[in-house]
Amino acid sequence: MPRGLSLDLSAVVLIALAVVATGVAYWKDPGLPLLGAKGGLSMVWFILPRLIPALILAGMLQVIIPEETVARFFGRQSGIGAILMASAAGVLTPGGPMVSVPLLVVLANSGMALGPLVAYMTSWSLFGVQRIIAWEAPLMGWRFVLVRVVPSLAFPVIAGWLVKLYYDE
Repeated sequence: MPRGLSLDLSAVVLIALAVVATGVAYWKDPGLPLLGAKGGLSMVWFILPRLIPALILAGMLQVIIPEETVARFFGRQSGIGAILMASAAGVLTPGGPMVSVPLLVVLANSGMALGPLVAYMTSWSLFGVQRIIAWEAPLMGWRFVLVRVVPSLAFPVIAGWLVKLYYDE
């Protein structure tokens, strides 16, 4: 279903910050706002080829995956197994937030409970395999990766479990 322009609090804050930053740039040098705008808009051409397919994929997943299936395995009545599966899925989800966040929205709209949603997002944030392979290991080494990952392994499960325990859906 098409949605109109949405100016929620986050959009208003971003617009205000952009206006303030533009003012500061102008104060430093009247030519800087144009340079900054060109630099920022050039990123659109980097993001759009990734964002559009990611949003289409999210929409397709929403119509392909039956809500009953999501609700059965990950809904309000699901237990620790759903939190563990969501934690594993977060590790395996490739790509950046342009992939994971639309997928998270699809799962939430399909009946996934908050506990597994929090576990998924926490796991993706902490252990995204693509980030580890592409950035952390090559730049910081596998020792760093192990030292960072091993103590954090329980975080997604604990976060999901605490949400399930204390947040009444």
